Amino acid sequence: MIRVISFCFKLSPFRFLFFASCFLLSSCGKNSSPKFNQYYVQGESLYLRHCSNCHQKDGSGLRRVYPPLNTSDYMQQNFEAVICLIRYGKNGGLMINGQQFNQPMKGIASLSDLEIAEITTYIYNTWTHEKGLVEVKDVSVILNNCQPVR
Repeated sequence: MIRVISFCFKLSPFRFLFFASCFLLSSCGKNSSPKFNQYYVQGESLYLRHCSNCHQKDGSGLRRVYPPLNTSDYMQQNFEAVICLIRYGKNGGLMINGQQFNQPMKGIASLSDLEIAEITTYIYNTWTHEKGLVEVKDVSVILNNCQPVR
């Protein structure tokens, strides 16, 4: 135990938080593989940077303007569409939890397939969701079949 504590003090703050997050995630009953933990931690960082401004840090959305992710029937029923939305965005409305949302969502074309897999792993394993690891190879296949928004 003392070795672990002294090891942690030698880490940079970012690495310490990464290892602490991995430890906490693995002890909370979620998928405890190192790959899942890495995707989840990176996905949270990417979500906070690219998505939380509209969908909020807690995934609650912004009233009737931006839909919630924390409890979303759309997310549960449209996994592939969510992946396409992250890259390509969407014009037009979406019905989520019985409410219509008409705000266009801008895609983030600069995100790599890996980054989208990480964000997807995060949002599908946070709040009320427990999907497990979203593999980058699966995201790549889905993205190859998306119809980009025009």
